[in-house]
Amino acid sequence: MEKNSLILPEGTLVPNHLAIIPDGNRRWARAKGLPSFEGHRRGFDITPEIARACRNFGVHTLTIWAFSTENWDRSPEEIKFLMKKYEDFVDQHLKEARKEEAKIIHLGRKDRIPPSLVRKITQAEKETENNKKYILNIALDYGGRDEILRATKRILAANLNPDDLDEETFKSFLDTQNQPYPYVDLVIRSSGEQRFSGLLPWQLAYAEFYWLPDHFPEFTPEKLWEAILDFSRRRRRFGGNDGVPKVKFDPKKVGKLEYEWWRAHNEKDEGKLRKFLIEWTGELYSLNETSSQKASEFFIKAVKYHNLGNWSKAIEEMEWFYKFIKEEKEMIYQPKTVAQLEVNWWRIHDELEGNIDKWRLEKTFGELYGEIYRLSDLQTTKMAHLKALATFAYDLADKSKLNDKEEKYWKLAKDYLIKAYLALKEVAS
Repeated sequence: MEKNSLILPEGTLVPNHLAIIPDGNRRWARAKGLPSFEGHRRGFDITPEIARACRNFGVHTLTIWAFSTENWDRSPEEIKFLMKKYEDFVDQHLKEARKEEAKIIHLGRKDRIPPSLVRKITQAEKETENNKKYILNIALDYGGRDEILRATKRILAANLNPDDLDEETFKSFLDTQNQPYPYVDLVIRSSGEQRFSGLLPWQLAYAEFYWLPDHFPEFTPEKLWEAILDFSRRRRRFGGNDGVPKVKFDPKKVGKLEYEWWRAHNEKDEGKLRKFLIEWTGELYSLNETSSQKASEFFIKAVKYHNLGNWSKAIEEMEWFYKFIKEEKEMIYQPKTVAQLEVNWWRIHDELEGNIDKWRLEKTFGELYGEIYRLSDLQTTKMAHLKALATFAYDLADKSKLNDKEEKYWKLAKDYLIKAYLALKEVAS
């Protein structure tokens, strides 16, 4: 699906609090044969753009981990360079904070960083303390264990009665005290690292994680867009249940029915296509015969428009199909988004014409089933891969007409479809 100038699709759930662990500056520089300082410079240069994109997407609170309590182990030359860049960093973000009504808050210690930097941070906090539209947390000389220890010392100094200490009280002694969204919804860490390294341990209790394989200097608003969409599709249970209906289909049955309507479509047998689409819709979404017939009429019309190459009308009919399913089953996806993704894979399939490079198909399948069943990219990976393999087996069967290999490929298509629905049920139940 086109990113449409990076406008998030209608109904996208945007994190209130996004935290970024910007890893890989030095690795990016080394990979390009540059001094490590150039990696840091590039990281500093792109950060305002990322912060701007966060605001444009509707993220209220952004936390950027600039320097950890462990980073003091780096060379004196690198630390000196970074501290000077942090002064520029604060100046740059203060300019934007004034315009955007953003509040700047420092997380971490101020007793070890250079006095000139402390003055700039303190001034930025003071100038923006009444801003309420956004929050930018700059975690500088920050460590999670250190924050817990400092909070504990403040609690002891306050002489609190132990019986009065609960989660709400403890929260008020943390660095994120008095923030409207102290708890992180989404953490993005770059450079393929898969740990949180102690960032906001109290506040990350129910955070979602997005591991970005690219180094931070390669991070872009487009990649942020993808991360937010992935977050939006996730099922956040918070230890309980979510509002997504449980899937009840029989993977073998629904896979075989999809295989049957694929064959009917290939053979241009409208009677069989209608029959198997109705049965497939009923089985996949647990609909009675009347409801599955009503829903399938939209799908059948969309297939006809697909055959004519009228993509806009195909999307329109698929949107009606998914609206009907949503109302019947009280699902929480966005019908227009799902319809666009559904027709998008038809279009991609037609464009590929049997090319075995299936990356684009896998990506679209992942987005499609992720949107319907509220699953992350990682959760849909296996299903999307198997569905793409089924699609290419279909193409091989179509190319093998009138020879003895056609049935072999049709059997492969059916087997892959069944395995795809088994994989889907495993993660969506």
